[in-house]
Amino acid sequence: MTTAPSAAPRAFVRRLNLTQFRNHPRLDLETGDGPVCLFGPNGAGKTNILEALSLLGPGRGLRGADLDEMARQGPDGGPFAVTGLIQLGDDARRVGVGLERTATGQRRVARIDGKDAGPKDLAETVRLLWLTPAYDRLFAGPAGERRKFLDRLVFAVAPEHAQQASQFEKALRERTRLLEESRPDTRWLSIVEAEAAAAAVALGLARLEAVDALQSEIAQRPDGAFPKAMLALEGGFETGLRQARHAADAEANYARLLHDCRARDSAAGRALDGPHRSDLTAIHTPSGMPAQKCSTGEQKALVVTLILAQARRIASGLPTAKSAGFSGPNPLVLLDEAAAHFDPARRAALCEELLALPGQSWLTGTDQNLFEDFGSRATLFEVSPGSVRLMQ
Repeated sequence: MTTAPSAAPRAFVRRLNLTQFRNHPRLDLETGDGPVCLFGPNGAGKTNILEALSLLGPGRGLRGADLDEMARQGPDGGPFAVTGLIQLGDDARRVGVGLERTATGQRRVARIDGKDAGPKDLAETVRLLWLTPAYDRLFAGPAGERRKFLDRLVFAVAPEHAQQASQFEKALRERTRLLEESRPDTRWLSIVEAEAAAAAVALGLARLEAVDALQSEIAQRPDGAFPKAMLALEGGFETGLRQARHAADAEANYARLLHDCRARDSAAGRALDGPHRSDLTAIHTPSGMPAQKCSTGEQKALVVTLILAQARRIASGLPTAKSAGFSGPNPLVLLDEAAAHFDPARRAALCEELLALPGQSWLTGTDQNLFEDFGSRATLFEVSPGSVRLMQ
């Protein structure tokens, strides 16, 4: 068993209120500072509660759904609201997010202690990590899903990472649009390529830093139920980043590559080089096997290893190049059906790992017995269609 980092005070959601969210017309949950376990049949609304929690940070939540999808449907439905009372050591912050409909459309609103809050404010208040069944075979799926998974881990430490990704994607779309013109403005193309290069290098460096930090954290873990892994971020762009002496050199090199490959990319209808082509790979250290060839259970165990490593990195407040001196609140870890594909020994090990973290974890499962290893150290709720009951 590992010991808990102690750089930041313990953080947990003390109370959660939902209004008109998915299948929950009204919900009011009070918890302790330990793990929160939600059990019940499929379709009862367990994952909906985790999704509501995931909205307390920036972004579209663990499902990436549109606002209208999250609002409760039907004649008695309406705009949703999610409010969490988050305890941060001796302090408490009330974070609220919701859907607001106006005469001109709809928008997401967010407030902290009654004041309007932006994405950075939310990210600095609660650091979110999550795992859903969609990641069970992460390493056997497309590279794009692994990039998104890695970016979510980076985002939990460096909120500005999402903006860098957005700027890069926007610049590439503009470049593709210009290349489709019969006589593109080459001066404007060069400006757009320089913007893409600046965002690409920031994006790539943050990813490389995250992989190195995760590898260091994993190396410090004792051997146990959750296997160690050898991680790598692979791609021609990353090779160039490692070889460049300075970030400015890397930007110039990538901008030059985009310039030289205009004809090729115009024919392809997209840029064929860059951080959008990278791949996160892993070797299952105990067996030496590539992660994509491992069983579903071992792949999921590897992904849990990454989540736990990042959670400990956040809790330790380790300074990084992107956020020197970072010592923000401890993570809120959301694990949807985490016990699936795990045997009893691995389920017990997961409970001990989560109890050792200073941050709070929320878990779902279909059977109460999946959480028996927490004993009295967790708050347990039975979720049924239309109701949530605290277990005594």
